[in-house]
Amino acid sequence: MSTEPTGDGTPAPGLDRTLGLRSVVLFGLAYMTPLIVLGTFGVVADATHGAVPVAYALALVAMLFTAHSYGRMAATHPVAGSAYTYVTRAIDGRVGFLVGWATLLDYFFLPMVIWLIGASYLKAEWPGVPLWVWVLGFIVLTTALNVRGIKTAERVNDLLMVFQVLVIAAFVALSARHVVELHGGGGLADATPFWNSASTVSAVSAGAALAAYSFLGFDAVTTLTEETLEPRRTMPRAILLIALIGGGIFVLVAYVTQLAHPGSHFDDTGSAAFEIAKAIGGDVFSSVFLAGLVVAQSASGIAAQASTSRLLYAMGRDGALPSRVFGRIHRRFRTPACNVLLTGAVGLIALTLDVATSTSFINFGAFTAFTFVNLSVLATFVRERRAGRTPGVAGYVVAPLIGAGVDVWLLAHLDSRAVELGLAWLVLGILYLAWLTRLFRRPPPTLDFSEGDEPGAAADA
Repeated sequence: MSTEPTGDGTPAPGLDRTLGLRSVVLFGLAYMTPLIVLGTFGVVADATHGAVPVAYALALVAMLFTAHSYGRMAATHPVAGSAYTYVTRAIDGRVGFLVGWATLLDYFFLPMVIWLIGASYLKAEWPGVPLWVWVLGFIVLTTALNVRGIKTAERVNDLLMVFQVLVIAAFVALSARHVVELHGGGGLADATPFWNSASTVSAVSAGAALAAYSFLGFDAVTTLTEETLEPRRTMPRAILLIALIGGGIFVLVAYVTQLAHPGSHFDDTGSAAFEIAKAIGGDVFSSVFLAGLVVAQSASGIAAQASTSRLLYAMGRDGALPSRVFGRIHRRFRTPACNVLLTGAVGLIALTLDVATSTSFINFGAFTAFTFVNLSVLATFVRERRAGRTPGVAGYVVAPLIGAGVDVWLLAHLDSRAVELGLAWLVLGILYLAWLTRLFRRPPPTLDFSEGDEPGAAADA
């Protein structure tokens, strides 16, 4: 274990630097949950009028430029953190706080979207069971596990990744076989999935804004910076590879799936891939696919809810949120139980939303964070030039400008209700920040995401 000197000169334990490029990339891909491209296929197909792969290709371009900016900031600030840390250090603590506030909207809604997608597919298999039963089942199961502190998702990451890859490979192979049986080998070279008579720039842009949901998580590996070997070199490469490999998988799977099912008409867009799975592989494969997707959604839901509750705890512990509520630890289970229950309660909103709208809520905060990470690179360029250094214009100006521009463009094409909610959430954040800083006369709270419970954290009676 590495050590760093404390204030009195005594070495303090630090994180072990043991992760190489391969390990970081695999972690990032597992976090992205590659099977999600099929989980949201129907809503993207509906938005693009049957041009899903081009939506993913556009989202990939946006993510690659943004991933480049994340890599730059990870190399400049090789510490555990993400958008909040980078914007705080490169631009301003108040701006960083608001970016973190916008990202908090993602954390609140991410478990809800995961549960809603899983519930939609279960309802497609058992239509006689109301959707609310499945949603409530997911919420109760994951909330109970997280209150007790069970970290199931972390322990099965590798196994889950293998299972997902096998299900995806089988889905692609069966889709290709289905196309060949109907149209011959030439059917696999059809360009219609990329553009058809119903395609429009506006529709594809709206689809890309939804498709970007599948990429969420490529930036999560920045939290491993302090455990990575040669982070200034490894982390930028890993972030780009995760976005590129994940995006390549998404485009390929979307293309073959769109060939197997041209157009955008489904009995239920929320569970479209289940309908396709049954058409290309029969009842047996559709059951395997459903099992794979539900297992993936369950594990993702546990991890997302745990992450949300920990973020709320960190904000409560450090004074960014009321500590008597958010900074409390359950005396028996040693978990932020109140925050876990709150996240579960927010998940009940899924009963009033569809997959497309709820996904847009997630992407509002993501695109806001992505935009400001790109702007952080520009701010770093200005700071470096003032210090007499000359960073490359292509990497520090051109690439982040393109990334920020595409992110704002996609942000503008989100569901209008998501944009309205996101803007209202930001206004609330500005008002709250004004109260915390006594009308901006004091610096905002600095969040500490270090592991472990801090001394003085409140505990439930």
